[in-house]
Amino acid sequence: MARIAKALAIWLVILICAVANGALREGLLILQLGKSPGLILSGVLLSALILVITFLALPWLGARRQAQLIGIGAFWLALTLVFELSFGRFQGKSWATILEAYTFKDGNIWPVVLLVTAVAPYVAARLRSLP
Repeated sequence: MARIAKALAIWLVILICAVANGALREGLLILQLGKSPGLILSGVLLSALILVITFLALPWLGARRQAQLIGIGAFWLALTLVFELSFGRFQGKSWATILEAYTFKDGNIWPVVLLVTAVAPYVAARLRSLP
């Protein structure tokens, strides 16, 4: 149970970084670079942040087995999807508008960010030579 709470805490840090990344994307990157380059750079930055946060937090998390790492990645992916879909509906967006973010339209690489979220614990452990 403690590992789940720690995984949730790390995901909340990632969420805060994702919100800050979104503000940076909308307030600067897209305005300065254009829509497609801004979306791509934002996705790359968020993916890198997720990997760095996971790499730094992994010792505290205490997950060592491959199954634990994959489970945490799946947990983070599920939390992210529930958050994104719920937040979109809360904002009054249609399902079509929400699901458009899950395509590669106009340089959007959100599906890549989701993949990075899912594999980040495993990748960070490999980089730390744990499993």
